[in-house]
Amino acid sequence: MRRQRNRTKLSMEDIEFRTTLLRSLKNCLEAADKLNEIYKKTNETLDLILGNQLEIKHTLTEITNIIQTPDSRPEERKNQVNDLKCEEAKNTQLEKQNEKRIQKCEDSVRSLWDSFKRTNIRIIGVPEDEREQDIENLFEEIMTENFPHLVKEMDLQVQEARRTPNKRNPKRTTPRHIIIKMPRAKDKERILKTARERNSVTYKGIPIRLSADFSTETLQPRREWQEIFKVMNTKNLQPRLLYPAKLSFRIEGQIKSSTDKEKLKEFITTKPGLYEMLKGIL
Repeated sequence: MRRQRNRTKLSMEDIEFRTTLLRSLKNCLEAADKLNEIYKKTNETLDLILGNQLEIKHTLTEITNIIQTPDSRPEERKNQVNDLKCEEAKNTQLEKQNEKRIQKCEDSVRSLWDSFKRTNIRIIGVPEDEREQDIENLFEEIMTENFPHLVKEMDLQVQEARRTPNKRNPKRTTPRHIIIKMPRAKDKERILKTARERNSVTYKGIPIRLSADFSTETLQPRREWQEIFKVMNTKNLQPRLLYPAKLSFRIEGQIKSSTDKEKLKEFITTKPGLYEMLKGIL
């Protein structure tokens, strides 16, 4: 990787990096405060739900006692049942609110991790033991082999280059991925866009793949679309995966999107051709 020899330029880049780091730390602290607040509200809601459940249990006991009393009045039993139904409805509403808070908390954690990985490129398929102590220059070789015009146009710089996970698992048959951290998100986007347009990326003739780097919470739902994505791609439906895990595709001149497989399954029932294409994998 080319090294900057101009001291002033290095200083400006250092300032830019520190500014970006401080901004990320500030966002992290703000997100942590929000998560703290959500966690506190969630605990309060759980305490309230537990209290309501205990109260319902006591009410059921009272109703049982009333029913077992020979001279108990039907109207009194009816009122007790209605009160119990109201309590159950309140409890259900509280549980739904709690589920929404938990989902919001999980979404905040995911967004926070993804923001840290925003400038990362993930390289998949480079054999192990290949230039392990010189991964930064290995990335430059990949760029030169596949995108020589970008190497000339861009001032390629790498903030960090490493294998992930750090330790190699001897039982693992596939090579660990390589994470390349770029200084700017726009550089990463330009490289990935060019890789998609090229369709084939290699390292010393070996097929490899370049992709964005996401958190586990984002990566898992994106992986669930892979098989459907491949089928749509072969049928020229121009599929795309939008953030965080939405499948977009073109059909009958219109762009459609789906956030989960159930919604896609409902949609394809109205499109016989698409239904025949995907019925075996949905």
